[in-house]
Amino acid sequence: MGSGCLKVTKYFLFLFNLLFLILGAVILGFGIWILADKTSFIAVLQTSSPSLKTGAYILIGVGALTMLMGFLGCLGAVNEIRCLLGLYFTCLMIILITQVAAGLVIYFQKETLKGELSHIVKDLIEKYNPLNEDKKNLQEVWDYVQIQISCCGWTGAKDWEDNGIIINKSMTEYPCSCSNRTEDLEEGRGFCRLDDPVNGTATYTDWPVHGQGCMDGVEQWLKDNLGVILGVCTGVAVIELLGMILSISLCKNIHSEDYTKVPKS
Repeated sequence: MGSGCLKVTKYFLFLFNLLFLILGAVILGFGIWILADKTSFIAVLQTSSPSLKTGAYILIGVGALTMLMGFLGCLGAVNEIRCLLGLYFTCLMIILITQVAAGLVIYFQKETLKGELSHIVKDLIEKYNPLNEDKKNLQEVWDYVQIQISCCGWTGAKDWEDNGIIINKSMTEYPCSCSNRTEDLEEGRGFCRLDDPVNGTATYTDWPVHGQGCMDGVEQWLKDNLGVILGVCTGVAVIELLGMILSISLCKNIHSEDYTKVPKS
């Protein structure tokens, strides 16, 4: 192949690796966001679910490795170093296989994750106590979720009947974050007192709260964010394939160019 085609292949590979470097940084950012986020429902999961923490660390590792591979690809393409290009091709193939395997595991384990999520939330509701400073951040996140989604409990307001404090108050108190009244939402967290309970007792049907559970809203929230993550990963996979094709092509062309430079006897 002529030197002109070699240069075109080289600079195309450089551009793809530059984009690859940026997308690797995005994946790394997603992993850090999952671990650091304290203001959305992801905080409930990352505090209580070892599966999500493991996934976040995997994203960070893959993102960091992807950035390193992008750097090696740029370096190998510009300087036409065959051993770096070969290492780059091998690492890209390993990363791509790992991504496909991880995607399959997530897909086939989604029902398990859903059951784990349900258990985490119901346990949080049962033990919810605004005076518990150790769980304050986690409880505030759940209050935030109920206010933002306009929902109550996981499957419905009935879930809150299992809360110890509400049971001790004969159901005459309810979570303020579930309320459909503006004055209760100003409080934002903890429990609000039911006005004029009949005979000093009540049930969840007497509470001025939203009837819809948070399960559907949270699942939609997770799907929306998962779509963004999968979209980024798909983009990275396409660039990985192109990078593999260009790197092996450039490696062969450099080999051919080396032979054409050997003087004939």
